[in-house]
Amino acid sequence: MSNHDKTPVALGIDIGGSGIKGAPVDLTTGEFVADRVRIPTPQPSTPAAVARTVAQVVQSFDLPAGTPVGVTFPAVVQHGVARSAANVDVSWIGTNIELLLSDALGHPVVAVNDADAAGYGEVLYGAARGTRGVTLMTTLGTGIGTALIVAGVLVPNFELGHLMIDGVDAETRASDAVRDRENLSWEQWAERLQRYYGVLEDLLWPDLIVVGGGVSKNHEKFLPLLHLRAPIVPAQLRNAAGIVGAAALAAQGAGPGPVPVEPRTEV
Repeated sequence: MSNHDKTPVALGIDIGGSGIKGAPVDLTTGEFVADRVRIPTPQPSTPAAVARTVAQVVQSFDLPAGTPVGVTFPAVVQHGVARSAANVDVSWIGTNIELLLSDALGHPVVAVNDADAAGYGEVLYGAARGTRGVTLMTTLGTGIGTALIVAGVLVPNFELGHLMIDGVDAETRASDAVRDRENLSWEQWAERLQRYYGVLEDLLWPDLIVVGGGVSKNHEKFLPLLHLRAPIVPAQLRNAAGIVGAAALAAQGAGPGPVPVEPRTEV
């Protein structure tokens, strides 16, 4: 990691229910500058236990003092404080993630919702790079995660996976887990997605919709079946999006100004 002195670098950490993953990120390109490290999430996943595991991940890299660390967390994160807890111990609720981890790591820490980090990563370095106006990121998985980025600024904690549509929580009808559980065909699932994205479009009028989550690797089987005003495209960063987005947000929280974004060239 000898290029730290030449390249702006921040560390991204992705805290999930089953694993805690991290890598240093080149903030110019959005690429990892060292191999990602993954350690299983401790059980029970209490704040103290998770902080120790995050410290193990961080200590596996040779980071200069003061390197900002961005952390994704599976919860509503309001000003660094966990306000909910999905797939982690309920004792996280009310915990100041940023204070806890900055004390444990000795680095400045910025904490952000996991879907927000992924969406921001896609705007800076992925499928939404250079898009002006409103970008909506959705992750289709066990549930539906969403992120909204307006003119390059993240609007945090947009929990639109739980939007009530036709009297039902949207993710209980349209998530990828539901598709799998109910053995829906791609066409049947696309009908449910059409209803979901149609409502989001009428609410937000996005300029671009980006679809992530593991199922996005099969995007050609369902995205062409959707008919929306906005372009809808698959995410590009895959599982790296959260780490990359968190690192970029940490760099902004700990340093001067936003990360520059080059306009995307249309083909």
